[in-house]
Amino acid sequence: MFIPRQASLLATILLIVAARGFATPAPLMVCLGDSITAGYGVEPGRSYPDALQQMLDDHGYFFRVENRGINGATTRDAIAHLPEVLRLHPVLVVVAFGGGDAMDGMQLDETRKNLNTILTTFEEAHVSVLLAGTPLPPGSDGNRKLALEQMLRDVAASHQAAVLPVLFKDILQLPDAIQTDGIHPTAKGSEAIAETLMSASELS
Repeated sequence: MFIPRQASLLATILLIVAARGFATPAPLMVCLGDSITAGYGVEPGRSYPDALQQMLDDHGYFFRVENRGINGATTRDAIAHLPEVLRLHPVLVVVAFGGGDAMDGMQLDETRKNLNTILTTFEEAHVSVLLAGTPLPPGSDGNRKLALEQMLRDVAASHQAAVLPVLFKDILQLPDAIQTDGIHPTAKGSEAIAETLMSASELS
């Protein structure tokens, strides 16, 4: 099945569901990322992948979401976990990194190289990708933030992948959406991230 690489997350899901109907097993989406994806600091079942699953269930979409976020993970770690992700046979992967690489002291050039490896691997496996950027630690250089966002756009464009450079774009001004560490979303913030991913008409 052909899936437009620049389709939004919801549009891609709808295309997959329409093509597969109620096939068994249900199509799988994997959320691959760092502590933002893993749900650091929130109760089990309250991460943004969990919120995505609940939204899909509420709308009657026959789709599964698996959280493969790891606290402290970097794009380097993601490469090491690619074989096990591919063994799950996902049709769609949300790749969300940025902040973990910065905290690890990784230069943007290495992050770019790693993301290209990740997206190439999924591309060759015919897996659709949405590339997203996680927030940098508080006090980070504003220039790095802008450079990260542009780098994510460039990498996504080179692979014809959907991109959301700022995963937090709809929660920064939302009360009680971010934990006191200034980095990780609360359960409320996780729901807002899921809504951002699902409702965006154009991810660019």
